[in-house]
Amino acid sequence: MRLHRLDMTAFGPFGGSQTVDFDTLSLSGLFLLHGPTGAGKTSVLDAVCYALYGSVPGARQSGQGMTLRSDHAEAGTRTEVRLELTIAGRRLEVTRQPPWERAKKRGSGTTLDKAQSWLREYDAQPGSWKDLSRSHQEIGEEITQLLGMSREQFCQVVLLPQGDFARFLRADAEARGKLLGRLFDTHRFAEVEKRLAERRRGAEAQVREGDAALLADAHRMQQAAGDAMRLPELAPGEPGLAEAILGAAAVARSTAREQLTIAHCGLLAAESAQAAAERALADVREVARLQRRFAEARERAGLLEERADAHRQAQARMERGRKAEVVAPALELREAADAEHRQAATAQVRARELLRDAFADVADSPAQGAFADAGAVGLATAARRVAEELGGLESARRGERRLAELVDERAQLDRQERADDDVRLEAEAWLGEWEETRVALQTRIESAQDAANRADQLAERREPARQRLAAARMRDQLAADTDTAARQTTEAQDQALKARAHWLDIKEQRLNGIAAELAAQLQDGEPCAVCGAVDHPAPARKDVGHVDRAAEERAQAAYQQAEERHAEAERRLGVVREALAAATAEAGDMPTSRLAEAAEELERLYTQARRDASGLHSAHEELRRAEAEHDQRTAAHQQAEVRAAARVGHRERLDREKATLEAELAEARGAAGSVAARARQLERQAALLTEAADTSRAAEDTAQRLKTADARLADAAFRAGFDTPQAAAAALLDDAAHRDLQRRLDAWQSEEAAVRAVLAEADTATAAQQPPADLMSAEHAASAAARRTRDAASTRDAAARRCTELDRLSARVATAVRQLAPLRTEYDRVARLAGLTSGTSADNERKMRLESYVLAARLEQVAAAATARLRRMSSGRYTLVHSDDRTGRGRSGLGLHVVDAWTGRERDTATLSGGETFFASLALALGLADVVTDEAGGVRLDTLFIDEGFGSLDDQTLDEVLDVLDSLRERDRSVGIVSHVPDLRRRIHAQLEVVKGRSGSVLRQRGA
Repeated sequence: MRLHRLDMTAFGPFGGSQTVDFDTLSLSGLFLLHGPTGAGKTSVLDAVCYALYGSVPGARQSGQGMTLRSDHAEAGTRTEVRLELTIAGRRLEVTRQPPWERAKKRGSGTTLDKAQSWLREYDAQPGSWKDLSRSHQEIGEEITQLLGMSREQFCQVVLLPQGDFARFLRADAEARGKLLGRLFDTHRFAEVEKRLAERRRGAEAQVREGDAALLADAHRMQQAAGDAMRLPELAPGEPGLAEAILGAAAVARSTAREQLTIAHCGLLAAESAQAAAERALADVREVARLQRRFAEARERAGLLEERADAHRQAQARMERGRKAEVVAPALELREAADAEHRQAATAQVRARELLRDAFADVADSPAQGAFADAGAVGLATAARRVAEELGGLESARRGERRLAELVDERAQLDRQERADDDVRLEAEAWLGEWEETRVALQTRIESAQDAANRADQLAERREPARQRLAAARMRDQLAADTDTAARQTTEAQDQALKARAHWLDIKEQRLNGIAAELAAQLQDGEPCAVCGAVDHPAPARKDVGHVDRAAEERAQAAYQQAEERHAEAERRLGVVREALAAATAEAGDMPTSRLAEAAEELERLYTQARRDASGLHSAHEELRRAEAEHDQRTAAHQQAEVRAAARVGHRERLDREKATLEAELAEARGAAGSVAARARQLERQAALLTEAADTSRAAEDTAQRLKTADARLADAAFRAGFDTPQAAAAALLDDAAHRDLQRRLDAWQSEEAAVRAVLAEADTATAAQQPPADLMSAEHAASAAARRTRDAASTRDAAARRCTELDRLSARVATAVRQLAPLRTEYDRVARLAGLTSGTSADNERKMRLESYVLAARLEQVAAAATARLRRMSSGRYTLVHSDDRTGRGRSGLGLHVVDAWTGRERDTATLSGGETFFASLALALGLADVVTDEAGGVRLDTLFIDEGFGSLDDQTLDEVLDVLDSLRERDRSVGIVSHVPDLRRRIHAQLEVVKGRSGSVLRQRGA
């Protein structure tokens, strides 16, 4: 990587645009970057880093790039860094602009522009630049890939910070490991250690979990086996736990099977005893049953003897009932005939009463009173005559319905006529006022249109008036701000003058006592920086109130701060005056109060005009609706007149037809109120006459059937042996009484047969002659035998369940042990690897972690590369060596010692002097740069920067160090030295000087 050109605008302390031509500076191989403290030397290096990676090193990167902008820059100048460089044979140009908070182009306040980046590549054939990307992420990935280094590595390898490497030289193993880990990106090896530790913990947890499950199953087996099993006294994860559990389970299973065999034998013996007891109990129960059966039969025989008379009476009653059953049909026939005759007679009487009532309503009826004694034939003849009269009224009914329709139609015509009269009168009244209404609406429309025109004219004047009023108010505010800013500027100027006078006084006092300050640095045998003498017989002494360099720098810093505040106050005053002039130009000289009154009056007139114009649309709509209503009412008036003319002829036709129908209906209805009433009267008379004729015929028929039934009943009773029909009816049994009597007779016979059968049984008679059976004793014996059998079965079942449960749990444990074996093997392997990589294993004799081991190899390479330059810088005296010895109880691998060729002894780097520490750390930095470069894929680094530290070297050592740095040109490198040492300005001709001032720092470049 070689830097060609760097352009900075408004970056850091540089308020304007500054350019660094690295090609010119690199011609001599070495160039010096110098300047006073705070001028911005580090900002040049920050700009290079920012251009490449979009951020600056360390704590200076904050606020997402907002703090990179120079406080000395003009308000309209944007911060920008452009770097032209060559990487891997490609000439690139990187341009970056951090976020920028600028003033808004319109209105007041500020807005934030986002950061921007450009990457271009020079194409040699056409001789022009071509754009590659404008994406922050793509540019960062491209630069990182080409350089092969992260920002941290770049800052350590290209921008060599000597203070960091001096600390690295004296640091302990842990601090040294952190820096090397960042440079060589050994985080992946730490991740391997972490991953192995996590896998070890995971495998250990799985093994413990599996052992816990085994112990849980072992506890279940112990609960199932009782006292036959003892658990091993081992915790989960301890070796031998699985084997101990398997052995205890085997013993428990063997003991359980022996107990099962014993319980099975006991159950067989109990079952045999129970079978014998049950057979004896069955024999006793049978004897007891037969004895009870014989006693019950003797008791039932005695009860039958006591009810013998009642049985004979029931038999006689059943016999008389059978005889009466022969007469039963005749009795039923006679009762049915009698009921039918009574019903027919009642219906006849009711029909004749209704007939008399019906004809009594007709005063002129010729048949009134003629049907009181008429028979069925006379009544039927009268019914036919009435039906013939009813048929003649059908045409009169149709005429009556047509008359009702005519009346309704005539009433409808009258209603229509009244409605049309109302419509015509209302239309005539509304049309009489139409012209006046139309003129009023036209007037409203014209007034609203005029108001709308006025509102448009006033609207054009509103906004300029508002803007002028706002400008006037801003003018008044800025006038007050101008006075305040002028007062603050005067005060800041006074303070700056006072601070400058104080600084000059302090500086003069220090110059007066500078001899004492230089004498304080003299050492015996060392040359004086002023005269060069090595003897110092009378060095100057510091007086009371001596001013040192720190006091002068504080006074100078106070003066610079006061000057910056003065400049800032002047800038604010200028900004306020410019704003005041702009506001005055826009508002004029008119007072703000008069402008406000004019704006309010204009706003009032505009509001009134808008209010008056708001009725324009509604007036148009109202006129349109009125015109539509005028057309509707005119059409309605004409239609009403046409309908009135058509109704005159229709009304005359209806009147003529109505008169004709009324004459015909008057003749047809007679004395009745209407034809329908006359028809209903005749229909009722015909129905009553027909019903009376039917009831008369039915009464005659039922009387004849009753007489026949009486004769048949008397004959049947005599033949059955009864004196009268009443006696036969009394002897007759109904179904319920017959069933009850038959049931009692059948039960007597069944009971008698059953008693005789039981008393005739030989077994029953034999059992009755034996002593009473002792059933209770036999039941107690059988119950005791059954209880013993149940206990034995429970014992056998419990033993069987115990064996089954132990077999199941043993199989489960064996399966778990087989499944756990690979996990335990994996745990042993991972635990061994994790202990080895973490440095805690006994196999790792030096207790060195994996990351430390890799870093130790890198450190050994760095020490070898640094020694090549350190031997030249120290005239062959010192050599850096890597040491992997342990320090105290810590871990080994990152020790760094120096071998002194003058004494031949190896000692710690902390014993080096200040100058020795500087060139040792410089050699270490250069060696580290070579190793990191090789690690990054061999990317060539043609430009390096080395920070402070040269002031601690004597002339000879400084020459040797510069020779080593100058030798870097052999590899076509250029080295930039950042230093305050005045002697380097004489030795190195190519220089880049940073000059600071009140308006910001500037760069001055001198070539070889």
